[in-house]
Amino acid sequence: MRRADEDDFRAYVADRMDRWRRSAFLLCQDWHTADDVVSVAVARLYRSWGTVSRADNRDAYAQRVLTRCWLDERRRPWNNREQSWAQVPDTVGVAQDVTDRDGLAALLRSLGPRQRAVLVLRYYLDYSVEETAEVLGVSAGTVKSQSARGLANLRVVLDGQS
Repeated sequence: MRRADEDDFRAYVADRMDRWRRSAFLLCQDWHTADDVVSVAVARLYRSWGTVSRADNRDAYAQRVLTRCWLDERRRPWNNREQSWAQVPDTVGVAQDVTDRDGLAALLRSLGPRQRAVLVLRYYLDYSVEETAEVLGVSAGTVKSQSARGLANLRVVLDGQS
């Protein structure tokens, strides 16, 4: 990759890293997995930067890559993922900023992965039905039905909490 292309790539990624990380967290509900998904997505974007840099909408292309990386992560067999250990290391971790977002996270966890992805793309990232369909590789009708079902499921959960 030429130096100018690499500088362009670095600037592009630096400007969007926080948004991608928040978006990935909303999809997977775990900061560590979100960081892994973003890392894989950045690597894929780097490998195909020539194509990405010429895309009409770089952000849509990148979000499609990020969302597909998350969907791929969900398909990985459990035994290929990192394993937990019985003893916690003695090091102290940095606390995440915990606010009322916990309620949103719990609501999103109540949804299946496809509905969660549709709702995050449509209502958090403000994608159109067509853009969401393109990112997920499904039809616009599927996006509409998954949105309706996801919102209905959220209403059921919210009614149960009242």
